[in-house]
Amino acid sequence: MSISAVILAGGKSSRMGKDKALLPFGDYSTLSEYQYRKLEPLFENVYLSAKEDKFPFKANIIYDIYEEYNPLNALISAFKQIDCDAIFLTSVDMPLLEVESISSLIDAYKYKRGLYRSFSLVGNFGVEPTATIYTRELLNEAESMYKECDYKLKNIILSKNSYKINAKNRELFNINRKEEYKKALKIVK
Repeated sequence: MSISAVILAGGKSSRMGKDKALLPFGDYSTLSEYQYRKLEPLFENVYLSAKEDKFPFKANIIYDIYEEYNPLNALISAFKQIDCDAIFLTSVDMPLLEVESISSLIDAYKYKRGLYRSFSLVGNFGVEPTATIYTRELLNEAESMYKECDYKLKNIILSKNSYKINAKNRELFNINRKEEYKKALKIVK
């Protein structure tokens, strides 16, 4: 019944103009370390998913097995490299995600696994694929989707039995641009 956490930190950050994962955040030298340290007390193992080890702190790294930049690649890569029953997948650029909400997903998984294949937070725009626990039984479906060039993780959640928990206001806030980064910095202070 082990769950590992995987933080997506290997994107191109094209809208930001520089690598988001390496921006300073809170009391940490990088946003990736901020997220990593937040998740460490909740999970037996925490990993950063990336194309290379670019991080200025000691961390477990999962390297993408495919060339494309997308969360589905990271999920498949993680399941192929980590011995665990489920993966909590989140994004480096969602720093407002609350520990309480993540703990609620973990509890739902513990008590309702077998009934559901994924456990997701839901916000104003529906289920959030990068605030979701995915069970290992979804790996074959994920690989099939990848072969068909259907890279949308949301399709896995919507097509299968998924347990959903409402997210709190703004915790699914995503940092893509400089103004969003500045806003998040003010909130975390």
